[in-house]
Amino acid sequence: MAELSDIQNEFIRDEIEEFLEVEEERDRTVELFANVSPEMQAIAGALIEGEHHVVDDLTRQALDVGTEALEVMDDGLIAGMSIVGIKFRDNFIFVPEVLACARAMKAGMAHIEPILSEAGIEPIGTVVMGTVKGDLHDIGKNLCIMMLRGSGFEVCDLGVDTSEDEFIDAVEEHGAGLMGMSALLTTTMPNMGKTIEAFIDADMREEVKIMVGGAPVTQDFADDMGADGYGKDAVACVELAKRLLKEKEEELEE
Repeated sequence: MAELSDIQNEFIRDEIEEFLEVEEERDRTVELFANVSPEMQAIAGALIEGEHHVVDDLTRQALDVGTEALEVMDDGLIAGMSIVGIKFRDNFIFVPEVLACARAMKAGMAHIEPILSEAGIEPIGTVVMGTVKGDLHDIGKNLCIMMLRGSGFEVCDLGVDTSEDEFIDAVEEHGAGLMGMSALLTTTMPNMGKTIEAFIDADMREEVKIMVGGAPVTQDFADDMGADGYGKDAVACVELAKRLLKEKEEELEE
């Protein structure tokens, strides 16, 4: 098992030691960074600091010397953003810092996405994402979307204040097998249940796996609403989406 001292980048070590309090997340992150190159650690560190110009330069340099685009994306950009997501969830950083990190990731992905498109890499699945009716918060949702796209998903972003009909229409239009709903206000959380009921009424509930998330949302609430899964942060959202996609594929094979 990897140790914190196995990570060469001092900044990354300090970030993990100071901000990752959940043992499982800490161990997983240490294992990840202990096995990636110093160049990828540098990209991740610059992203965590929100240094978009540095991320732009380091990403371009890595690609120029022959580093695979997927390696830069997974071991540099997404690895860094996973720490950002945990820090945001646990209130160590707030909206302005997250926006700076998102800008940095976008700078790196600007080099990655054309390469993946030219290589003809097909998305692993399609996800419809939106903040529920009455809720105008989108930072957490946008962080999830960024991580999902970086992990190979095609994402239809419905934005905020999304009605039941808008979710249904988007799932139909894009043939999406996955859908994610976000809420930050406790007063809008019931709209998740109303949206799921709308899918039942439209005879579409079996067609899509539904995941929910947001600061006030819990696993118990997700179960009560009849959702297929709950993600506590952007990292968990990606893991959940992959698991639900696999379940969906297995159901179609039966």
